[in-house]
Amino acid sequence: MGFKLDSHKELIDSISIAKRPLRELVTEVKQLYLSDQRPWIIGFSGGKDSTTVLSLIYQALIELSTDERHKPIYVVSSDTLVETPVVVDMIEGVLEIINTSAKQHNLPISAHAVHPKEDQTFWVNLLGRGYPAPRQSFRWCTERMKIDPVSDFITSKAAEFGEVIVCLGSRSQESASRAQVIKNHSIEGSVLSRHTSLPNAFTYMPISTWSADEVWEYLLRAPCPWGGDNQLLFELYKGSNQGECPLVIDTSTPSCGNSRFGCWTCTVVNEDKALHSLVEGGETWMAPLLEFRNDLFESTKPENKEKYRNYKRRTGRVDYINTVDITDDSEKQERHVPGPYWMNQRKEWLTKLLHMQRDLEEQGHNTKLIKDHELHQIREQWLRDPNEPDWEDSLPEIWASVFPNKHLDWIYDDGAVFSREDITLMRKKASEHNLPAELIMKLIEAEQSVTGLGKRRGIIKKIESVLSKDWESLEEVKARRANLAPDLGYKANIKALESSIEEINSHAH
Repeated sequence: MGFKLDSHKELIDSISIAKRPLRELVTEVKQLYLSDQRPWIIGFSGGKDSTTVLSLIYQALIELSTDERHKPIYVVSSDTLVETPVVVDMIEGVLEIINTSAKQHNLPISAHAVHPKEDQTFWVNLLGRGYPAPRQSFRWCTERMKIDPVSDFITSKAAEFGEVIVCLGSRSQESASRAQVIKNHSIEGSVLSRHTSLPNAFTYMPISTWSADEVWEYLLRAPCPWGGDNQLLFELYKGSNQGECPLVIDTSTPSCGNSRFGCWTCTVVNEDKALHSLVEGGETWMAPLLEFRNDLFESTKPENKEKYRNYKRRTGRVDYINTVDITDDSEKQERHVPGPYWMNQRKEWLTKLLHMQRDLEEQGHNTKLIKDHELHQIREQWLRDPNEPDWEDSLPEIWASVFPNKHLDWIYDDGAVFSREDITLMRKKASEHNLPAELIMKLIEAEQSVTGLGKRRGIIKKIESVLSKDWESLEEVKARRANLAPDLGYKANIKALESSIEEINSHAH
């Protein structure tokens, strides 16, 4: 395969980086590896820093004898399922080469990609549950999509082996906060640090004192020890001063929104310079992704929240928080907190996303923007949405409108899905009682949940739970809070609704 290992060894023997001979650092890696039985986990994002760490450790193991390679090393890459497509292709290629090359060199190295749980992906949360696109004040994506999958992998290995060492490409020059985290968790007299959150894990950061220029000096002066070179990696960075998105192991890691190695859907930053730069640099097929990302960002602007988001939270209640007037600390004001995206908005975005997926396939791009299992999860969330249940079960129809010749194995539950005729009847009865149709839908859902139970156990609590939510309009809620209107007292309407609910239930069955 032409690995040219000697040229890489010559580089190790000939230069100093960060005022330290590179040979001395590789020797440190070997000594640390040999010092105990704790397995290593290398956090690999595909960017320059993690590639450097992986390269140094790979070279160190090559220099050890077969008998000395006594414990496993796991290369872990976190795929959020919304990574920038060209980066996904590169990382998948590197992981495949690592696994092949490690076997050929008889190294105890294996590469693994980890993903978010199926019910916690970006699209399941944003399109399914209606979570607002992430902002700095609500970065719900980081923990669910990056920290948890990696932490679960580390925890499983720590449970298997007792303790583990996590090798990271973190550098103090990345940010002041990162430098402080590295300092706070260091162990005096040791090259290891305590993991920020996992008690049975320690971290090793061999290039923590390197500058970005020194990283590139190393990467561009010799081929990778597993084969090939770093030219593609360099091309991805070229023409942009953006950094990489490191493997995220805690919330102190800065946003990756400007990074070529972050998520293409990231709205934590105002402008996705990296994706824009890739499009301008010739990857024009990703222009629709940039447009879609910008649409998501528009929904985060305060002046647009009423247009995009329900006035009720997922709890079914209208919430307010107290804010302080910066011109007068004593002046407290109430601010309305909007809820999830409106169901129609979620349907519109999903339709657009599927059209993008279809167009990419027709253009010959092997890029999956949304997985099949995510569609099933989104459908389930829509059917059981706390505010706007999608009784029409519209997702299979949306899919068929975009992919008429592709079949997905949808699971149907006749007891939970209403026909359009049923929906018409429910809306009619709701209008007769001057009540929201969703209220009747939720009451029917409560009735159906105890169908067949001899004592209808829990039905009263279920009905009370439904009626405790805010079913009025936002204006009516505001008036009630200001004592300008009475509580609508939905509980008093139970008797009047009973005959309608019975009629709808019998019609549905």
